[in-house]
Amino acid sequence: MKSKVFFSTEITPENMIRMYEALGVKPAGRVACKLHSGEMGNQNYLRPEFMRPIVEHVKGTVVECNTAYGGSREKTEDHWATIKAHGWSHYFDVDLMDAQGDDLILPVPGGRVLRHNYVGRHLENYDFLLVLSHFKGHPMGGFGGALKQLSIGCASSRGKAWIHSCGRSLDTKECWALPLTQDRFLEAMADAASTVAKAFAGRSAYISVLKNLSVDCDCCEVAEDPCMRDIGILASLDPVAIDQAGIDLVNAQTDDPGQAHFLERVNSRHGVHTIEAAAELGFGSREYELIRL
Repeated sequence: MKSKVFFSTEITPENMIRMYEALGVKPAGRVACKLHSGEMGNQNYLRPEFMRPIVEHVKGTVVECNTAYGGSREKTEDHWATIKAHGWSHYFDVDLMDAQGDDLILPVPGGRVLRHNYVGRHLENYDFLLVLSHFKGHPMGGFGGALKQLSIGCASSRGKAWIHSCGRSLDTKECWALPLTQDRFLEAMADAASTVAKAFAGRSAYISVLKNLSVDCDCCEVAEDPCMRDIGILASLDPVAIDQAGIDLVNAQTDDPGQAHFLERVNSRHGVHTIEAAAELGFGSREYELIRL
């Protein structure tokens, strides 16, 4: 049976709620809203004013983890300052899930690269996970969507080093010096994503916003401006299907003069391989039914 992916071209905060409600889920308990808070200096991340209605609708807590590279979000103190500067803590309760540096270790049964995954310890405090992705390009992964939020996004600072080094180092400095095979890195991301998706199986939902389509991630302090026009919003209960649908929608924009530039970033990094590897792990499907709202 194909996964359902809902799609709308109307990109508004109010439509985020409509898309969520189309999924028919009713979370109970504490709701974690995983999103990208944006590197200091980045111009493309989705602002808290845009996310506010959907986060408030589910009575959620915005959750993030520290990064594994120099910048405004690597150290807890600096990350809190960035969250405040970007307005997230003005509107929401925010939880830096690895603020104390004590990781939650999740096994990766059948992983291609990883045998275990390190995520922010506080993730275990939540009963439902709503992943609010800004679909865009990425310098290393080719693109960023739901799978990246589940993997790199939920990983602790040390966990990010673990994924980037393909399970060879937890050191946030050493990991960048190790030689990297691109496809193994993408497979490590899929392995990591599988652990969070399976931990919240039946207790998660995914919304992706195809807006501000830059080839660079919101983690880039200096990012390219968007090269494509905005496309719309996707919603699904399947993280693999929603990312596949995002790629397919970009591929369908043949009259957009920026499409070739965006796809060059995706294809030069073998970005779709993350989706392929995730589907093989069995926590989602590349086969989907696109339902227009």
